[in-house]
Amino acid sequence: MKSFSIVVDTSCDLTPEFIKKHELEVMPIPFVLDGEEHSEGYWQKISGEDFYDALKNGGVAKTSQINPDSFVKDFTEHAKKEQDVIYIILSAALSATYQSSQIALAEVKETYPDCNIYTIDSVSATVISTLLVMNAVKKRDEGFSAKETAAFLEEKKNYMFGVFTVDDLMYLHRGGRLSKLSAIGGSVLGIKPILSINHDGSLSLKEKARGRENSLKALINYMEKSTEKGAVIENLLIPHTNCEEEAKKLAEMVKETFEVKNTEIILMCPVVGAHVGPGTVALVYESNIPREDFEKKNGY
Repeated sequence: MKSFSIVVDTSCDLTPEFIKKHELEVMPIPFVLDGEEHSEGYWQKISGEDFYDALKNGGVAKTSQINPDSFVKDFTEHAKKEQDVIYIILSAALSATYQSSQIALAEVKETYPDCNIYTIDSVSATVISTLLVMNAVKKRDEGFSAKETAAFLEEKKNYMFGVFTVDDLMYLHRGGRLSKLSAIGGSVLGIKPILSINHDGSLSLKEKARGRENSLKALINYMEKSTEKGAVIENLLIPHTNCEEEAKKLAEMVKETFEVKNTEIILMCPVVGAHVGPGTVALVYESNIPREDFEKKNGY
């Protein structure tokens, strides 16, 4: 029997095979594509390729959040079984889902005050959360308790970096991250923003590159700045929104600069992909430099 359960939401990019192998539980974050709601989890009713093709052809996708009632139901089921749980949840700075979990947890603790349910604000999204899940699985397999693992993850998340570039600025505009004038002007000039998730889980613009090739080089440059010289990358994760060839190219570019032990190219989830659009590609990795220290040093 597992020492504790690991639960993730669908802002975290995991394959069905990984979920099954490690007996993870999934709480779907709903999204709507062209008026049709999808609340079933990872690519059940629509493939990733079809989702991003729909966006490319003018489709409109919107995301929602997990409501407190869903959390209450799930928390209660675990509490009744006296089962320890770790929940890894989308950044509170990007969604109200984490806040919903806290409202629910407070309610459940009124009935089950001794329940051991640990909610982890991932201060991230997509495969940065995947790295946290990988660490949680490793700790569980090594025999650590839920409490010990939760404390480890709270510390570990400060060392996980994610930097990405988008192909179409209009998606950032629709999500309120960019003015329409800037989006149109940047698109005309071929500007590709370099963005990352800050240590507090918020999204910020780090720099701008002219053209796609330069934007990929800028991702590598950011990675060099945020790791110590000679660093060995244990796990390099490259999420993308239906631009696998560029993701593969980026992986090769990284290997020209770093020693990488494991590389995984992953199709980005619709929960995040809806806000960045087709053609987005990212680098996600663990550093030995805390994210907050790096941001202060570089004025981000």
